[in-house]
Amino acid sequence: MAIAKAAGDLNPHKYTGLFAVQDLVFEPLFKYGHDGNIEPGLATEWSVEEGGKLLDVTLREGVTFHDGTPFDATALKWNLERWIGMEANNWMNSSRLFAGLDIVDARHVRIRFREPVLGLLQEFTYVRPVRFLSPRSVAEDGSYRQPVGTGPWRQVSSSNEASVFERYEEYWGEKPAFPKLEVKVLPDSRGRMAALRAGDIDLIGGAFASPITATEAQTLTAAGVHVAIDPGTTTMVMAFNPDRVEALKDPKVRKAINIGIDRAAISQVLYRGLAESTGNLFSPKVPMSGKRYDTPVRDIEAAKALLDQAGWAGEPVRSKNGQLLTLELVVSEEQIPGSRSVAEVVQSELMELGIQVSIRSVDHASRHSDIPERKFDLAFFQTFGAPYEPFGTIVGLFLSTYDNGVDGKLFIDAEHLDPLVTAAMYASEDEMGAALQKVYDWLHDNDAIAPLLFVPGIWAHTDRVSGFEGPATEYDMPYEHISLVE
Repeated sequence: MAIAKAAGDLNPHKYTGLFAVQDLVFEPLFKYGHDGNIEPGLATEWSVEEGGKLLDVTLREGVTFHDGTPFDATALKWNLERWIGMEANNWMNSSRLFAGLDIVDARHVRIRFREPVLGLLQEFTYVRPVRFLSPRSVAEDGSYRQPVGTGPWRQVSSSNEASVFERYEEYWGEKPAFPKLEVKVLPDSRGRMAALRAGDIDLIGGAFASPITATEAQTLTAAGVHVAIDPGTTTMVMAFNPDRVEALKDPKVRKAINIGIDRAAISQVLYRGLAESTGNLFSPKVPMSGKRYDTPVRDIEAAKALLDQAGWAGEPVRSKNGQLLTLELVVSEEQIPGSRSVAEVVQSELMELGIQVSIRSVDHASRHSDIPERKFDLAFFQTFGAPYEPFGTIVGLFLSTYDNGVDGKLFIDAEHLDPLVTAAMYASEDEMGAALQKVYDWLHDNDAIAPLLFVPGIWAHTDRVSGFEGPATEYDMPYEHISLVE
């Protein structure tokens, strides 16, 4: 398999290693399955009690770390104490609200929280910092030394050129069908494609492992290489910032923009038509993603009529009360490769409506400062994707009082939107779907955002690979169903 950069420090309690490589070695209590199903992992049974303030867990029997150390309640407690309740991890509700842990016996623990934890089970599926490291794999002072987990793969060697793993023969679950996995570092996408076509590697792809562009996918397909396209769980969205531009406070103007852009053209420019256009915030693969809205179809005359009704008139650029209808669209190629070209499509299409758009390209660091500081009129965002949804995006990108660091906010309306998001956060399990639907309906009815397309997952593999299936999330490595045919 190819990765674009070295795997790095695989300590599962830190944020430095490559997600997909950590996934080979370390396992969670629960697994995030396709379509958002929570499946057994190192835990076989669980229940959420006391209104969401207690997680009762039964651990799997007979599990050992790669060094022979048993995985039991003591090992679980040791791992949790390395991350839970620490300020650096308090972006997770389970860490921020942690109240204590009780060991009932070797296979039974009860984890307590001060308040009900939103998305509790999903949080315990993350790649980091929740996965489990052998207590014997640290130095006397507790500092991390080597990656020893319970997963199906054991690391044999690691360098800046490659990491090599062998099948862990004492693995508790279904063992991989092949005994060795080499993860080669190939930074250049052309080099990865050439290596795949030559048979030097068997698999490339994924947003974080070794990304493939849509153009590259088409090139590989034309060359007879197997390409797998997954609809994905991440959505590309265009954000409006009414706090910076008076015109964007008017829902009519936002709606005009929403129906003034051609989503099919955007999909073609960015993903050569491989991405599905949408009017929804979330893919149907995301749990509790809500009812399906019609995907907006470009309607120039209807968009112009809305701008007329909003009082914006004139040519070639509309104006109102002496103010021209001009907007700045901020893009970052480092965040979304190809977004500059998409911005130029949007610029051209909105000019037909009488809206003048200027494009400001920024690097990754500048985006991480400008977007949270709301230094944009329009900007492209991506939702967080599985396993962080729906609440990762709903709370992180819409609740005005929640500090999400460098991610910024898709839309803010403290008076009208915050109460709906808060109600969803504290809804009971039975009421949660309906509470979330109210959030989705408000965003849709007010044209608060412009969902564009679902970002596809793209993988490619050689003829040697049989049974390939895309992973449930972009953070996982897809090795589970693969067999090798010589």
